[in-house]
Amino acid sequence: MGLTIGVDVGGTKVAGGVVDASGTVLEQIRRPTSARDTAATLETVVDVIRELSKAHPAQAAGVGAAGWIDAGRSTVRFAPNVAWREEPLLARIAEAVDLPIVIDNDGNAAAWAEFRYGAGRDVTDSMVLVTVGTGIGSGIIVGGQLLRGAHGVAGEIGHTRSVPDGHPCGCGRAGCLEQYASGTALVRFARRAATAEPASARLLIELAGGSQAGITGPLVTRAARRGDPASLRAFEQVGRWLGPALADVVQAFDPQRLVLGGGVAEAADLLLEPVRSAYRQALGHRGRLPVAEVRLAAMGNTAGVVGAADLARLRRGTATG
Repeated sequence: MGLTIGVDVGGTKVAGGVVDASGTVLEQIRRPTSARDTAATLETVVDVIRELSKAHPAQAAGVGAAGWIDAGRSTVRFAPNVAWREEPLLARIAEAVDLPIVIDNDGNAAAWAEFRYGAGRDVTDSMVLVTVGTGIGSGIIVGGQLLRGAHGVAGEIGHTRSVPDGHPCGCGRAGCLEQYASGTALVRFARRAATAEPASARLLIELAGGSQAGITGPLVTRAARRGDPASLRAFEQVGRWLGPALADVVQAFDPQRLVLGGGVAEAADLLLEPVRSAYRQALGHRGRLPVAEVRLAAMGNTAGVVGAADLARLRRGTATG
């Protein structure tokens, strides 16, 4: 199969691209969306597929959606950060576009892209991707195949519990890892420091226009790169939560490689170093044995698009992802 379209649907944007069989993105477009307006999000997904298919002879389209996808890969059962509840996404998109459609979890799509073309392209068997963005996404590959589970929703590492009776989570639980190691958590840590110790966050507050409420994830990254103490500590706090979670992943799956992706991971060593440090400390005696290396994702913000397109290609071909 030649060209396919990949669409990555998150809480704030829809990104789409035309991808060839080598994983190269030939054209990409991006549209803003609202996490609460599901009708508008669906319309945007359809518009993106239509626009790209008019310009390129695509043979199928894959959609990576932020949510829990059923085993048949047709319905978004629940989305913690998007207002989808039992959304028959496959049917709705298929009604509106004249292409074969495949849907999957966005973390699965990104993991598949990294496994096939990115940080795991030399891995022969198993890899786990954790994406650190507004929330935490993940995808698990074992035996060269995505692990989806009996009901289609395996691999939700962000919704494993880190703190009993901790911060409420959009999934309905409390204390999930997502509440302590995501981009949202990074901002919360930085704002808390800016309020409690404004002297340590002088640069960050200046970048935010003088208001703690104006602090965003990209500003925390900018300030940390310039040595802002509060911003650096915010990354360290995220690392202290995420590192032990990765050590738990090793105990459960023993993958060949662990990969960090998502918007926050674009901060590179600001995140990677505290994560690696906390990971090594949390391994205990397991760290004396062969253990997965933690690497940064290589596909950047195209991973979800490339992975969704490739899954569509494989699903409509002879192989399965």
